[in-house]
Amino acid sequence: MQAYGRNLHEINPALSAMHTGRAKKLSPSPILPGIILLMAWIIPCIFTQTAFAQTDFKETDRGIQASPRNPDSLLIGLKASYNSAAGKSNEVEAAGYLQQIGRLLFISGHYPQSLDYLLQAEKIFRSQDQKKMLAMNLNMLGELYYRTRRPQLARKQYDEALVIYQNLKHESGKAEIYGRIGHLYEKREMYDSAFHFQRQALQSYQLDRHTDGAAKIYENIGSIYEDLEKYDSAYFYFNKAYALNAQTRNTRAQVEVVNNLGDVLRKTGRFREGLAYSIQSLKLAETNGERYQISSAYNDIAKAYNLLARNDSAFHYLALSRSLLNDIYSEESNKQLALLQTLYEIEKKDNEIEQLTQARRIDTLISIATGIVVLLVIAVAALIISRQRLKIRNEQKLRAQHKQVYEAKNQLMEVELKNKKLEEEHLKQQLETKTQELSSYTLHVIRKNQLLEDLRTRLDEMIRDDKRDQRKQIKALSEQIGEGLQDDQHWEEFRGIFEQVHQSFFDRLQQQTGPLTANDLRLIALIKMNLTSTDIATLLGISQDSLRVIRHRLRKKLNLAAGDNLSAYIQSI
Repeated sequence: MQAYGRNLHEINPALSAMHTGRAKKLSPSPILPGIILLMAWIIPCIFTQTAFAQTDFKETDRGIQASPRNPDSLLIGLKASYNSAAGKSNEVEAAGYLQQIGRLLFISGHYPQSLDYLLQAEKIFRSQDQKKMLAMNLNMLGELYYRTRRPQLARKQYDEALVIYQNLKHESGKAEIYGRIGHLYEKREMYDSAFHFQRQALQSYQLDRHTDGAAKIYENIGSIYEDLEKYDSAYFYFNKAYALNAQTRNTRAQVEVVNNLGDVLRKTGRFREGLAYSIQSLKLAETNGERYQISSAYNDIAKAYNLLARNDSAFHYLALSRSLLNDIYSEESNKQLALLQTLYEIEKKDNEIEQLTQARRIDTLISIATGIVVLLVIAVAALIISRQRLKIRNEQKLRAQHKQVYEAKNQLMEVELKNKKLEEEHLKQQLETKTQELSSYTLHVIRKNQLLEDLRTRLDEMIRDDKRDQRKQIKALSEQIGEGLQDDQHWEEFRGIFEQVHQSFFDRLQQQTGPLTANDLRLIALIKMNLTSTDIATLLGISQDSLRVIRHRLRKKLNLAAGDNLSAYIQSI
């Protein structure tokens, strides 16, 4: 059979159906055997439901031993070894200890905690490319998922582990996975597939000459035949497993095989032979200290005595089984409590260490951050000082440059000012010169005109006094002098000198007034020079009366009011 727990939960109802009638025939009382059978099969189920569920991994994985006597001490040792390996940064070794802790917790029935440690180990094995260790870990995860009733996840782990073992050409590993997959199919009552994978497992074990593994597979095949109620075939394969275990002297595995042989004999009505095997199983279990198997043997012996109508003996062994189950249950409960307490203390200690480590890390980070901040402050301060110094130097250079530019501009302005002063002085000198020239020229013209006027007057007098034959010549000379007085050549020269002294005067005058004649412009130019009316009349070669008439006409052309002064208006232009 695959496990003692399965015997209780699956085979006992079948035994009840097969042997209740026989018990009635063998016993003088029809009621007592029924009560004994009921107690023999129901009471162990009640007391072993929790305890045996915790050791399923033992019966299905030959590499994992029975529940240790001091799991809390073992857990502390494994945790210390893990911390040591982790402290040395030996990740593979640390993952191995995580895996062992997961196995221990699985054996002890702490499935959630076991899953956590196995997943941690898997992550490291994957990252470190540890194929064989990863396959072993996947095998354990598959069994864990199977025990927590998640067969699909279990099959996924088995498939991945099988691929790894196939790539590694690891026959024993392949055989173990084949056996587990076959067990999955057996539980789903897909017996053809179960036989196929168990035979695959047997072939791999035989190739690897793994006798213990082959014996376990023979036992698994016998269990399938037992489920199919093919007891002859079941007995055949259980017997082959018995022979291999005897060959290797594997008495621990032999306990289950002998127990299964006794079950088959009892189911086929060979009660005394079955009882002998059950007693042999009891002795082997006592020799190996297998307390669960001892309880199972007591229970099987009680069933056999009940079927043999020896109810006193049946009650005796049933009481022994019940008492041992109570002891086991109490002991396992204490172990679980101790393990949970140890696990709690370890986690508490780990949390404290983590908190201290975190606090130390935070302190270190704070110190580093403080140092960085101080360095940054110093660097920023140095940078600011450097930039400030650079700025000051640049400003000094800039001020020096500005000063040089300013001085250069001042020098240039001074030079320009000097040049302008020189130019102004030169212009003033030129203006004075031109003014003097204009005045001299004007005086010269005035004198010339006065002289000519005097000459013309005398000539006129001579014309009146002289003889008539000279009168024509004198008159012609007088007219020639008059034409000289009216000559425009002197006026153009005068106008050129005037415009040099009074630049753009006539242009501004033309903009403010209408069209003016040449005589108007001459009069205005003479008025601009502040000449007296007498000098103006002399220069123009006209009388004072004619001058007044010309001035009056000019006022009209300039649109001056009656009270406006002509000389002031011309000076303002």
